[in-house]
Amino acid sequence: MSTTPDHDARIANMTFASVYPHYVAKAERKGRTKEELHQVITWLTGFDDQKLQELIDEKVTFEAFFTRASLNPDAHLITGVICGYRIEEIQNPLTRQVRYLDKLVDELAKGRKMEKILRQG
Repeated sequence: MSTTPDHDARIANMTFASVYPHYVAKAERKGRTKEELHQVITWLTGFDDQKLQELIDEKVTFEAFFTRASLNPDAHLITGVICGYRIEEIQNPLTRQVRYLDKLVDELAKGRKMEKILRQG
């Protein structure tokens, strides 16, 4: 299933700050911590806690968020289906990156071990 240009544009223009509380809630609802969530986000993007807070305060779009990120070289190892899309088949690079993050948060919430989430074996 491929994404549409409209879908890709909607994702690009969504603010990270609007989605972040949902990531926190999902992780905490499943017994994970905000610190674990930040560890996952840092692994994917290279952003530390301070930078993450700055981006939230700035209300950056996902497009700006991932433009500023230093994507982990192992991010391509994130595969599977999220929100009805097979990640490795998503053509739009930004949409794929957002879905990487969604998938990592999902794995965290499902109780997957951190070393597996961070693709360390």
